[in-house]
Amino acid sequence: MFLASGIFIITLIFVIWQPKGLQIGTTAIIGAIVALILKVVNLNDVLDVTNIVWDATLAFIGIIILSMVLDEIGFFEWCAIKMAKLSNGSGIKMFIYSLLLGSFVSAIFANDGAALILTPIILAKMKILKLNTKTILAFILAGGFISDSASLPFVFSNLTNIVTANYFNIGFFEYLSNMILPYIVSTLISIFVLWLILGKDIPKNIDINLLKDPDEVLKSKTLFKFSWFFLLILLIGYFVGDYFDLPVSLFALSGAIIFLAIASYTKNAKAWLTIKNAPWQVVWFSIGLYIVVYGLKNAGLTDYLSNVLMHLTTKGDFIAVISTGFISAFLSAIMNNMPTVMIMDIALKDVPHDILAYANIIGCNLGPKMTPFGSLATLLWLHVLSKKGVHIGFWQYTKFGLFVTPPVLFIVLLTLI
Repeated sequence: MFLASGIFIITLIFVIWQPKGLQIGTTAIIGAIVALILKVVNLNDVLDVTNIVWDATLAFIGIIILSMVLDEIGFFEWCAIKMAKLSNGSGIKMFIYSLLLGSFVSAIFANDGAALILTPIILAKMKILKLNTKTILAFILAGGFISDSASLPFVFSNLTNIVTANYFNIGFFEYLSNMILPYIVSTLISIFVLWLILGKDIPKNIDINLLKDPDEVLKSKTLFKFSWFFLLILLIGYFVGDYFDLPVSLFALSGAIIFLAIASYTKNAKAWLTIKNAPWQVVWFSIGLYIVVYGLKNAGLTDYLSNVLMHLTTKGDFIAVISTGFISAFLSAIMNNMPTVMIMDIALKDVPHDILAYANIIGCNLGPKMTPFGSLATLLWLHVLSKKGVHIGFWQYTKFGLFVTPPVLFIVLLTLI
């Protein structure tokens, strides 16, 4: 356990620190290689990890590529400007609408898509509107929180969702039917709590006349209109795939490739450039860190957690659900939600309460917001912001996350009972 923990902690430190531009995926793969050399894991473990994460990883690639193409044609910028225009200059309406937009993007394009694509667009619009630093920071912090808290409704809304759904053989429709209420509640309670905390920094009125007309940012109105139809067909495809027990990645990745081909054919995107700029480091990060964490499983961590969770089920649904959600949340905040969801899934395998798998997902999606390194989406989000000149300190973010997350998490977990 000491050796496995040491490799994991050192790997995570380098992932967060990124000395001399060392990228997160490279660090995770190095950590995995070290774990193999020191025999903390073996080649069979690597195959087990690959079997667990391949669908989630390929689906993630597809969702990000699709998001990048839509971003290229002006889809998200149109949505952001439209949201601002609908507010009619009201600060509170703009705040609420921006979070509803973030909730929509996170649900359809995953939390990482929201962090990578929507954040810089919202930031750019805030600067055009000549808002002060505190107001911009309020919008950015709120948007960053909603990207994870709203990544619940669909299997593809978060990598943690895909991993858990696959591990427990939860179908697309079954998953949606159980998580649609937590998603709605999470979105609404997040908006309410975020407004209570950040509302003082939102002006009553904002001059929206400084923004362009939404249609002016579109590369192709025809392709933009078609994209809505395409997304609907893709969503239907997920339900069809559920009926035939097909992997989520089959539709996410093939849908992205088809739309990329259409955009390239109409000269609204460059296929090779999109593929080149896709965040491939995230793929290596997912695989590498999962292998490193599998060493903790081999050292007995999952057996210990399984005993704790089994004991909690004897205390009734309320205690079991709330405790499981908060255990997942705090582990995610400390050791990142990507490895946490796999460790908890393995621990829950023999626990006779199916609803705890959903409590684990909610904990792993909301809990990471308590620290800057809790989720990959947050790490990407902070990286995007720093490149845009917005720096959020470790303690500044942690104080915000610890204040907002627990009450939202508690209320969302209640919807499962």
